[in-house]
Amino acid sequence: MSNFSRQIRFSSSVIRGLQYRISRSFTTIEGHRPTIVHKQGLDILHDPWFNKGTAFSMTERDRLELRGLLPPNVMSNEQQIERFMADLKRLEVNARDGPSDTNSLAKWRILNRLHDRNETMYYKVLIAKIEEYAPIVYTPTVGLVCQKYSGLFRRPRGMYFSAADRGEMMSMVYNWPADQVDMIVVTDGSRILGLGDLGVQGIGITIGKLDLYVAAAGINPQRVLPIMIDVGTNNEALLKDPLYLGLQQHRLDGEEYIAVIDEFMEAVFTRWPHVIVQFEDFQSKWAFKLLQRYRNSYRMFNDDVQGTAGVAIAGLLGAVRAQGKPMIDFPKQKIVVAGAGSAGIGVLNAARKTMARMLGNNELAYESAGSQFWVVDAKGLVTEEREDIDNDAKPFARKTKEIDRQGLREGASLAEVVREVKPDVLLGLSAVGGLFSKEVLEALRGSTSTRPAIFAMSNPTTNAECTPEEAFSIVGDNIIFASGSPFTDVDLGNGHIGHCNQGNNMYLFPGIGLGTLLSGSRMVSDGMLQAAAECLAAYMTEEEVLKGIIYPSISSIRDITKQVAAAVITEAIEEDLAEGYREMDARELCKLNKDEILSYVEDNMWNPDYPTLIYQKD
Repeated sequence: MSNFSRQIRFSSSVIRGLQYRISRSFTTIEGHRPTIVHKQGLDILHDPWFNKGTAFSMTERDRLELRGLLPPNVMSNEQQIERFMADLKRLEVNARDGPSDTNSLAKWRILNRLHDRNETMYYKVLIAKIEEYAPIVYTPTVGLVCQKYSGLFRRPRGMYFSAADRGEMMSMVYNWPADQVDMIVVTDGSRILGLGDLGVQGIGITIGKLDLYVAAAGINPQRVLPIMIDVGTNNEALLKDPLYLGLQQHRLDGEEYIAVIDEFMEAVFTRWPHVIVQFEDFQSKWAFKLLQRYRNSYRMFNDDVQGTAGVAIAGLLGAVRAQGKPMIDFPKQKIVVAGAGSAGIGVLNAARKTMARMLGNNELAYESAGSQFWVVDAKGLVTEEREDIDNDAKPFARKTKEIDRQGLREGASLAEVVREVKPDVLLGLSAVGGLFSKEVLEALRGSTSTRPAIFAMSNPTTNAECTPEEAFSIVGDNIIFASGSPFTDVDLGNGHIGHCNQGNNMYLFPGIGLGTLLSGSRMVSDGMLQAAAECLAAYMTEEEVLKGIIYPSISSIRDITKQVAAAVITEAIEEDLAEGYREMDARELCKLNKDEILSYVEDNMWNPDYPTLIYQKD
């Protein structure tokens, strides 16, 4: 090659590089590329991944041998949605199985049928009506779905690994048809929401979560995988139910249980080394142990421990802002926590770390932060006098000298603790419906805060510690109220509204997953989770938080997720964990500014648009 040719080539590459740095245009990975299919005719119409129903164009109908198999009128996406919504309203009543089947479950059944025949249309409807349908595919309706799953099961969705498959999981994982999986949600069914051990029926929660990963984060639905690990059940009703679909044996425990989870993790990461695994609804006994066992070796996180904590932290920081104070005043908040399970301890650990970081992030700061919490479990106030105290709760046990000065004792009731502590925040993660009784709420009226906050975070709705009506009517109009499941706002009269903020995990877990995926981070670090929580806390305007609105509208979930994912990517870069994703290597990723990271995220979010289908013989 001549020097002139080399010079021309060099100059061209420099020009391309300059153009790239000037425009920084990111070609969408999830864009409108034609899709090659190896089937035609009825096979296409029966495949939910490729079926467009009446939206197939005439040229596609000819190309895919569909002419005559569909009504002649080609319908637009908007017309399809309009038809479906009309059918939904008409069929809701007809879809009921009887008096025990609620209206929400009827909607779930109809949506599920659409999911079975046309995935793109399903997600188009879900995104367009996310406020209405998120409570159907996720909490609270998903709890009812899981309880009835053996009766609702029509076609398999996801994978099932069981104790009976020990030694076979490495080969089993190749039975899944997708060569690329970006996101797995897995459960062992041991603690589904606040409903307890539902065994194999718990797979419903993993399907619901992944629906939200697709709708909120734009994870490609062909690259998600819901998984159930069936190690048995201790639910006696299921063990005796002849129609139960899972293993009818008591749960494995100890080393046998660990061996099954170890084998599963090795199998999925062998086939899909870059997959992210979200653990969901594992009982407290195993949630922390499995998180600590795997988090430094695999790309995984536990939404009940870390996601719930992040959403709660965002709400707690929002409550500080609603008091007219800066978020940096968070370490001054006195917080009574009802519940010491995996969610409660997760929130406590995250809140303590957040306070400590604001106080200087040293040992003294960490110790000082710990003094801001009073933990009450089923046995009452947790103190150092408690026998057989759980190791995870031990750091938050109150010292005897402290409680003596406060007029409290080991095992003091929640009402007693609230009355004596006069907290800024009453946080419920107990899964005990109605725990915030009239006595407890009346005690909170003595709070030293100008605007006390009540977080009734347990799911589903029946497990909420109190209702917003109870909170506003007993404590007063000026409170901040948040819950885990959706409630309607309360009319306080005289044109005033008591805002009911839903502290839903869907504000964070889709962004955490998407940000981890697009950063290529080797792990999900505490810093990435903290960045996600702080991003959510800052999302609300000053005007909104002063009105008592501390969480945004679910209708903005795509934008919220984009912002959270960008914050996670930025933190991964700062911690030197980012390794890049596909064409965007770590070096290029590090060059992006804030706006460019947001564009990069948006360009990689899947949208439910019908692709052009091209037939090709095998």
